[in-house]
Amino acid sequence: MAEPLRIALAGLGTVGAGVIRLLETNAALIARRAGRRIEIVAVSARERGKDRGVDIARYAWDDDMTAMAARADVDVVVELVGGSDGPALTLARNAIRSGKALVTANKAMIAHHGVELAEAAEAAGIALKFEAAVAGGIPVIKGLREGAAANAILRVYGILNGTCNYILSTMEDTGRDFAGVLAEAQAKGFAEADPAFDIDGVDTAHKLAILASIAFGSRIDFAPIAPVGIRRVLAADIAQADSLGYRIRLLGMAETETMPENKGGDGRCRLFQRVHPHLVPLDHPLANVDGATNAVVAEGNFSGRLLFQGAGAGDGPTASAVVADLIDIARDMARANGNGGKVGAPFSIPVAELEAMPPAEAGNRVGRAYIRFVVADRPGVLAEITAAMRDAGVSIESLIQKGRPSSGADAGSNDPVLVALVTHDGPEACITEALRLLDGSTSLAEPPLVMHILGE
Repeated sequence: MAEPLRIALAGLGTVGAGVIRLLETNAALIARRAGRRIEIVAVSARERGKDRGVDIARYAWDDDMTAMAARADVDVVVELVGGSDGPALTLARNAIRSGKALVTANKAMIAHHGVELAEAAEAAGIALKFEAAVAGGIPVIKGLREGAAANAILRVYGILNGTCNYILSTMEDTGRDFAGVLAEAQAKGFAEADPAFDIDGVDTAHKLAILASIAFGSRIDFAPIAPVGIRRVLAADIAQADSLGYRIRLLGMAETETMPENKGGDGRCRLFQRVHPHLVPLDHPLANVDGATNAVVAEGNFSGRLLFQGAGAGDGPTASAVVADLIDIARDMARANGNGGKVGAPFSIPVAELEAMPPAEAGNRVGRAYIRFVVADRPGVLAEITAAMRDAGVSIESLIQKGRPSSGADAGSNDPVLVALVTHDGPEACITEALRLLDGSTSLAEPPLVMHILGE
């Protein structure tokens, strides 16, 4: 058997400890599949003496994690520190500069700096792998890069954040509102003490930007995504969606579009990326994804719809993805050493060939939407809303008005009420214009909430 693959591990949190446990528990199996043993030789973290439930005494300790990249006895650096910049990025750059392969679970770093790191890795002829950065233990990056490699991907979308999915599915099951379910999720460890990255859709946006690059051969472009999270989803929205035959899910969605020159376009391929809560039809596979589970759908022009589903976070699933990348590196090194082969491009195709796609205009998209208003309970409000829709060219399929439960014991008739409407198919620009016409109206108690309806 070949010489061991020697690992330096930075970050000993939940996932880092999980990597150690996995490499120890499945050592013999991993060695057979990798063609060599995979051994940790050095570790680093913020606190050396912290109890992590694993024995790190056998490994060399580096107080300065960036120094591990220069160790002569290390082949691969595993970065599990997190954060788009700071120590994680410094470590990643140093590892590649020192000729070490890099494995990371850091979606923020890849979303913001992935092209730079991939370019450096390609120039150095070393591996950069990040399967664990998207959807935890689900091999969706490998599935797109390898299993669906012969397909033109038409669209990729899915549930990419377990915290949000846990909150939404718990709201479905219990009828409770967002704030109470979030507090419960925090108490159970499903949500962070500061949950903003999750519930505001930023985490999903990081993962979507990576998926879009892999799926469409585009340069990562996180900036235009402008995510919308789930803070404003009410139990009443979930109940109304159910009565209409839908479930609410926070989806990240990406697809490409080309506007032909004969229709006023410039013929360039554009990239559409969106993170929004959607209404998902009950017969769609994503409608039945509950709890902290993740699921990704990729639609290939020959394969059809592919569904990847599983645990999107946690020590076991994420560690599984990290170690799978290590096994790939061990195999690739064996092939390269034996046959003069080259390490594969991190984004499936070389960085120089990734297309810089301009962002697509959401207003050009045609579809249906659910729009919810919280309004004053007085005559003329519905007329005001429908007039704005008419003037903007929005066709209304159905309109529902319901009272909003009040927490006050002496709630009176002046309490605001919910008005929800579902549109027919139409350009999203028309909805934007209708909401502009209503902006500043004294009839609205809060800004409207728009949730797009997932179509075929």
